[in-house]
Amino acid sequence: MTEPLRVAVVTFSPGPALDECLSSLRRATARPLDVVLADNGSVDGVPERAAAAADDVRLLRMGGNVGYGAAANAGLADVPTGWALVANPDVRFEDGAVDELLAVAQRWPRAAMVGPAIQTPDGALYPSARDLPSLSTGIGHALVGWIWPGNPWTARYRRERDVPRERAAGWLSGSCFLVDLEAFHSVGGFDPAYFMYFEDVDLAERLGRRGWLHIYAPSAVVVHEGGHATRREPRRMQRVHHTSALRYLSARYPGRRHAPLRLVLRAGLGARMLLSYVSGRVGAGAQPQQTVAELPGARRRWRRR
Repeated sequence: MTEPLRVAVVTFSPGPALDECLSSLRRATARPLDVVLADNGSVDGVPERAAAAADDVRLLRMGGNVGYGAAANAGLADVPTGWALVANPDVRFEDGAVDELLAVAQRWPRAAMVGPAIQTPDGALYPSARDLPSLSTGIGHALVGWIWPGNPWTARYRRERDVPRERAAGWLSGSCFLVDLEAFHSVGGFDPAYFMYFEDVDLAERLGRRGWLHIYAPSAVVVHEGGHATRREPRRMQRVHHTSALRYLSARYPGRRHAPLRLVLRAGLGARMLLSYVSGRVGAGAQPQQTVAELPGARRRWRRR
């Protein structure tokens, strides 16, 4: 008998998107499912109703909003090995997408994470498989990405000029990915110090140091609406985003000799955060530059036959 696939979905008053996520998930794999809704204090009653309506869905109350990474850790804590799926509640899976991720994982024995092609609802291809941010690409992307999305630093960091293909990446978007639980637990999972944002970058870097790979699988496709938390609390989320960026970059440059650099990073990110409070364009950052229509044959190639 095939073991159920653990799916950890972190919820926070997800609204009707959760029902769409779960219904599309069942069409995305032939495997039985064991879905854990790691709930960060929802008040809309949606996670409770979803858990009550299906035998393969259960609710795990976190007792408050503990953050994305900490909730995902809790949703995976009791399964030591095998593959599991982590997904946002506003992700919709194309038919067969999860089975395709599992098939790709078998081709890469050192894969710790496998991530799908992620589309926005308007058909843009979200750059979900990126290089780890270096100081030069990170600064260039942060400073000019919002006004010049096609700049060379953003393009290099997000690999937007590459034709989508199965490949290793520096990190994969935490909004939807397949994960090897033995690898995940070996590094302690997500760092709960990241409330939201950059927890996926940090996880990928720690796994990469141990020789694990992160594989982009554009043959599997999901649609991610995104922006729910940002729309509800835009200023708070901008603050969290910039604080997480500072935490990540500061950890890459520790010690006394890097203290001046950390001060510069703090000042620069602080200034950008304040600017994002008054400009939605700054807050939105660099928008995706590719669409499926701009990639000849890509849509046909991605669809599961």
